[in-house]
Amino acid sequence: MSASDSHPLLSVALLARDGAARDRLRDALGHAGARLVFEGDPNTLEPQALRDADPGAVLIALEPAIEDALERLDPVLASPSLTLIFDEADLAARRDGWEAQRWARHLAAKLHGHQDVLPPGSEQDHLLQPEPGLPTTPAQLHADAPLSFHVREAFDAATEVPADGLYQAPSGIREPMSLEEALAGLQAPPETVPAPVNAAPPVAPPPLPVASFGDHSSWSLVDDHGTPAAASVAAAVPPPAFDSERLSLVALEADVDPGSAAPGAVLVLAGIGGPDALRRLLAGLPATLAAPVLVHMRLDGGRYGNLVKQMARVSALPVVLAEAAQPVEAGQVYILSDDIGVTVHNRGLHFVADAHGVQIGALPPAHSAVVLLSGADASQVDDVLALAVAGAWVAGQVGEGCYDPTAANAVVAAGMEAGEPQQLAQVIADRWGGDT
Repeated sequence: MSASDSHPLLSVALLARDGAARDRLRDALGHAGARLVFEGDPNTLEPQALRDADPGAVLIALEPAIEDALERLDPVLASPSLTLIFDEADLAARRDGWEAQRWARHLAAKLHGHQDVLPPGSEQDHLLQPEPGLPTTPAQLHADAPLSFHVREAFDAATEVPADGLYQAPSGIREPMSLEEALAGLQAPPETVPAPVNAAPPVAPPPLPVASFGDHSSWSLVDDHGTPAAASVAAAVPPPAFDSERLSLVALEADVDPGSAAPGAVLVLAGIGGPDALRRLLAGLPATLAAPVLVHMRLDGGRYGNLVKQMARVSALPVVLAEAAQPVEAGQVYILSDDIGVTVHNRGLHFVADAHGVQIGALPPAHSAVVLLSGADASQVDDVLALAVAGAWVAGQVGEGCYDPTAANAVVAAGMEAGEPQQLAQVIADRWGGDT
């Protein structure tokens, strides 16, 4: 069953330069069940023509050649009634086979507002997915079950239980109780057995003998080879005085002013579908945010400068490209390339050159947060959860705009916060909003 069989068609405008990327995206829209109402090159497109087409969504193939055109079309694209979807033109041109079909399913989920991104024939696969929480225990299943039925059943079967004819009950045992007494006993508190009247008090056992070791005043753990004079002089010299309150097992950190470097940061991880989610997240952050925002989203070709320009259009915070040996300052959005990491120096964060990129464990957990958007690397989930255990705030994107929710779902299933990008932005603003 295709997406168009169960969801109404959505009108879409395709903005891309003529070429393989535009052809592939057109085919993907067809497989997604969308109605293409406009198609054109952003460089030659007039804003009024896009308004007249009145699309419900706009799919844009990003490349450096259309950056200026997008700025010119921004008054139309910024409309809250439009759903904006971005894709890398080079990546779209190379996408083929299984990868093209997979992207078309995610595109259909975005356009039609559902989360079904599985191929045909996998409709029941979701039943095999683990769900958070513990299963219902037998005690919970029988929490409200009455006991009177079982007592009555046991009472009726008591006479049929085999017995030993040679056995005689002791004289102190009372007669068997009736069924009514047994049922009433379920509601009455248990009786306490009184102590015998003439019972003798318990006799305490005799104390154990204490061994005597004689005079131990001259005992010593070392051989006594020292001179009496030296011993008397040592005894006369008092031990050196010290302040016990300043004892420490580690060296005290010098009180160095960290300068403009922030003590922590909000790290945002994204991938497939990330540009749209990141756009909505940054648009919801206030200009007075009292924390830096670090964004790491892997891009084919590494054109992070283009991502800086795209996000600067929607962000109230300055958006810059992170550089090694620079402090991480609050109130800034930093786009991280694949060879930039962070480290703590003088109690403040600084950027460093790191071939492995940003390391989750390098963030101070008490002052940091991690947000996993669509397409975040699932291999980083364990490090993110470890940072959460140490005290960091962690959240994952949910909802129809999450094309690749694997990593985000993993942290949400572990009990972390969940929400749409704009909802997560509001939580961040509440925690680090500054003078809002």
